[in-house]
Parts: sequence; structure tokens; C-alpha cells
Amino acid sequence: MEEQNLLSIVEKHLCSCTKELSITPQIEALLRNPIRELHVALPLCMDDGSMQVFRGFRVQYNDARGPTKGGIRFHPDQTIDTVRALASLMTWKCALHNLPLGGAKGGVICNPKALSPVELERLSRAYIRSIYPIIGPDKDIPAPDVYTNPQVMAWMMDEYSKCVMKTTFGAITGKPLVIGGSEGRLDATARGGWFAIGEAARGLGLDLKDATVAVQGFGNVGSYAASLAHSLSGCRVVAVSDSRGGIYRRDGLDTDELMRHKEKTGTVAGFPGSEGITNEDLIELGVDILIPAALENVVTARNAPHVKAKILAELANGPTTLEADEILSAQGVHVIPDILCNGGGVIVSYLEMVQNFSMDQWSEADVHARLAARMQTACRAVEELSRSYGANPRRAAYTIAVKRVVEAMKARGWL
Repeated sequence: MEEQNLLSIVEKHLCSCTKELSITPQIEALLRNPIRELHVALPLCMDDGSMQVFRGFRVQYNDARGPTKGGIRFHPDQTIDTVRALASLMTWKCALHNLPLGGAKGGVICNPKALSPVELERLSRAYIRSIYPIIGPDKDIPAPDVYTNPQVMAWMMDEYSKCVMKTTFGAITGKPLVIGGSEGRLDATARGGWFAIGEAARGLGLDLKDATVAVQGFGNVGSYAASLAHSLSGCRVVAVSDSRGGIYRRDGLDTDELMRHKEKTGTVAGFPGSEGITNEDLIELGVDILIPAALENVVTARNAPHVKAKILAELANGPTTLEADEILSAQGVHVIPDILCNGGGVIVSYLEMVQNFSMDQWSEADVHARLAARMQTACRAVEELSRSYGANPRRAAYTIAVKRVVEAMKARGWL
């Protein structure tokens, strides 16, 4: 696979719109550097009595528009550059969707699959104890990301509350409903992505009824993207994949049965009635909609010329390399950029914060309606700018986001 540093990719996307906005080198330098980083060492007592030390990070990228917001990722391949890049992406994502928030990201280098539930809880609490002085509902609000979930968020919220000696639901989002979580949070990223796909299809004149879909990555986001495809848009999911392989069925996959198969076996591979394919095969399938929903660098200069989809919807962060982006644009593939397409997660996290602040809990229908409205507004703003200036959707999205952050920095007297 063609590997590229995600941070350098994000920085180049940022630079692509600075000339149009007449941004000076001094302002650009501010935009390219996080305002704050915390590196921590987390000694952990393992179940067998041994001690291991895990490394963790929290990066607060820019808080000109408000408290920073961003997920916590537990992953064995975590690096500080990846965390910086994801914090940068969160800054532009929050600005694009016009949320009163800045961007942040956190992570711990670990393999959560190799940890027992007790060890995972200890690690989650240790991480929060180490970073709690720089987080909080009016400073920086963490959320779930890769290999973290509502249970992990519950432990983290509880540990933060112990540190500040008061129950503080609003310090963490993505929590279970019984402790201040929000309806509609679990599938928010995928649902928001389908709202974006619907807007893109409308602009392209593409009828989504029975349109074919391939989903690369069958974790939390990818599985919901597949299960929502038919109910939200009438699409037919014909292929999915995970880290252990992929499957294809021309007539469509029963996503409910597939979910049960995945829960039982740990993989989508071997699903009855399907044929096995590789992740690379999936990227190049002749489908209408391709959804990368895993990690970065999956659509590259090598496979981009073979992408046949009409719409590529980036539910993952940074799944498309710079070279691939140019190739797809030349081929007429409509790419819905990550900061637009996967904004549903942070939108509903923000809505969870609002509910926590007001000591309220909204219905699922209310949350879905608010999510749809915000996604539609952002999608149409990107579409309008893209058409007006002849820019591709990614460049248009970054231009809108960066302009809003710079305006906030100027208003606060930073420049």
C-alpha cells in the first residue's frame, strides 16, 4: 500500500486554499501548528501482576472558535503525527459544520484487543487522570474514536468526575444514554454520511434507489453505513470488507445477517452466500458508491485509476492520498471529503453537549432532524462554492473552514 503521512496530507490541503483567502505566511504558520500538546506515560498494572507503560497523547489544535473537541483512539500504530493530523481535521470539520468548537484529538499506543476488560478500564482511567487538567466541558471535550466505545467513555467521564469531585456529564461525549448520552449518537457518523451522499446524488442527478454500494471497513462506522444504506436511500450493499478480508454478492447482502455473522466469527469473511474478495478488489468494484470507512491511505495513485464508483464518500479520515485525489477528480469521480462526509459524529457529540448543559434529553427523531439540517447546510455551502469557483469539493470545504477559523482568530485579536 502507498503510505503517506496524514499530517503532511492535511497540511497540503490547508495550503491549497491559503492563496485564495490571501492568508499571509504568518497566519498560515499559526494554522499549521497545534496550540497545545500533552504527552503522557501511563504505568499500568496488568492482570498477571506485571507492569507495562503505555504512551498517550492529547493534542489541542486550535480553539479560536470555542472549546476543542475530538475523539480518543486506542491503536497499536498510533503516532503523534497521526494525532496532530486528526486534531487538525477536527478543527476544519467543526468550522465547516459551523459548530462553536475547535479541534483536538487524543490517543494511546496500545492493542485494546489484547487487553482484558479490567485492563482496558484501568488504562482508560489512567489516561484521563493524566490529561484531566487540560480537558473539561469548557476546555476540551473528548469522544470515542477507533477502538473506543460508550463503555470506555463512561469510565472516562466517571474518572474525570472523581478528579474534579463533581459529576460532570458534559466532560465527555459518546456516553451511554443512562449517564448523559444522546439518542442517535451510535450511528451518527454513518447517518450523516448518508445525508451527504443524498445531497451529492441530488446534485449529480443520480437516483439512489437500488444504487450499488461497497463499504471498505466494517467497524462501528462501516457497519452502520451498510445497515443504513437501504433504509435511508434504497441502496443495495453488494460488498463489504474488514481487516481479515472482504465479501461480494451481486444481488446484495443481508446486512442484519451479516452483523450477526460478524459478531459470531469476528469477521465478515466467510459469510454464507457470498464470494471472497480482497480489500483491493473492493476499491475497484463497479459500484455506484464507494465508502472507505476504516483508516487512511486506502485509495492511492495505484488503485485510483481503477475506481469505477460515481461517488466516493469518505467516512474514514484521510482515506484518499493527494495523488489519488487528483486522479479521481480527472476521472469525474465525485469525492465527498472527510471533513464534510464524516461530520455527523461531531455534530451529534455537540448536540450531546448541549443536552448536558441544559440537563435535558431529546428524542431520537429530534436529534436526527438537527443532524440532517446541519449536514444539508454544510453540503450545500460546499456545493455552491465548488460551482462558483470551479474548485473540487475538498478544496471548497477547506476554504470555507479555514476562512471561518481565521475570522475567529482576527476577531479575538490573535493576528
